[in-house]
Parts: sequence; C-alpha cells; structure tokens
Amino acid sequence: MDIKEILSKVDHTLLAVDATWDQIKVICDDAVKYQTASVCIPAAYVKKASEYIKEEAAEQHLPNVKVCTVIGFPNGYSTTAVKCMEAREAIENGADEIDMVIHVGALKDKKYDDILKDIKSVKTACEDKVLKVIIETCLLTDEEKIKMCEIVNESGADYIKTSTGFSKGGATKEDVALFAKYVKAPVKIKAAGGIASLEDAEEFIKLGADRLGTSRIVKIVKNMEEQ
Repeated sequence: MDIKEILSKVDHTLLAVDATWDQIKVICDDAVKYQTASVCIPAAYVKKASEYIKEEAAEQHLPNVKVCTVIGFPNGYSTTAVKCMEAREAIENGADEIDMVIHVGALKDKKYDDILKDIKSVKTACEDKVLKVIIETCLLTDEEKIKMCEIVNESGADYIKTSTGFSKGGATKEDVALFAKYVKAPVKIKAAGGIASLEDAEEFIKLGADRLGTSRIVKIVKNMEEQ
C-alpha cells in the first residue's frame, strides 16, 4: 500500500496531559507536510492550531488539514450537557471533527437508550462536523462491542472508534474485523492506540479501518526520510 495513502487516513495524534504548544506545533507542521487526514489534539489548543494550520497550508500552497479534538475524554462519564458544550465550543474554535467517549458504565448497566441519546445529542451539537464515537473496546465484551455497533449505526454518528489510548489497551485487529462485520454504511471505522508500524497500519486498513489514530506512523516516515 502506498505510504501517501496510509498517511491520508492518519489522525496525527498528540493528547498527552503535558503536551505543550511547541509540541502541538510540530504535530501541525507534520500534518501539513505529510497531508494526514487530521491532527487530533486537546481542545485547549484547537483555536490556535486551527489558525496556524490554515496559515501554514496557504503559505506552502498545500490543502488544509482538518483539526480534530476529543470530548468527554478520556473517561466518558461527563454528562450529555457537558459533552455538548465541549463540542460546540470546540467547533466554534475551529474543530472540524469531534471524537467523543461513551459512558462505559452506562453500557455495562445496559442503559442503551441513554447512550443513544448521548450520542445523538452530541451529533446535533456537532451540526455538519464529523463525529467519532470512542467505545473503549479493551473494557468491553464482544457482546457489548456488537451492541455499540448497533447503537452507533442508529445514532447518526460518522465513525465508531476503538480506543482512547488511555485505558488498558488500544486497537486490535480482531476488534476492527468485528466492527467491519456489524457497522453499516455510512458509519466508518477508526482504529486508535498501539498502531506501531506501517505493516500494522496497512493491515488495519485492509480489515476495514478508514482512519488510524496514531502518532507513530508520521514518525516512522520521518525516520525513513532521514536514513
């Protein structure tokens, strides 16, 4: 698979608690240079990053790169009202895509209607922007993962996403294959967490992932160029 094709599916990610603007700026520079699908960054940096990316892309005569941020992150148990407020503010600040975390405890309690309402409400707050739903697969049974595929299918969200990268584990090939079996178009799949090589990336894409949440792929490509 062509490296450019892989990069075009990467949400180039930096969500570390101690991430500084200088580090976010490097992520943005890389995203513009390598034309990744987006940068996925903390909400506090969205406004500055959005403005910066537009300026850099225009100066280099390159297409703009989308800005993605996370809400209800990483635990997902914020109230729906708070998630909606986060989403609206992020979009006002320039976010093009929103990755939200479900309330995993509500799923364990089988409060499926509450989860569906939560996602639908955030999607409404997002208006025409892309919404990805993080279900934290490492905490779920296969039955719960399948149920979440059904809920996301019904919700109007654009993507189902495996992981925050802040829990017990990240994306697995088995989970992406399961998603591919149970999600229905137009819902797409994002694999995130633990994607460590170009081979990993290519396999996840072949299994059905349309997006990859990772910081490593761009680093690998940069290292290849330096050798």
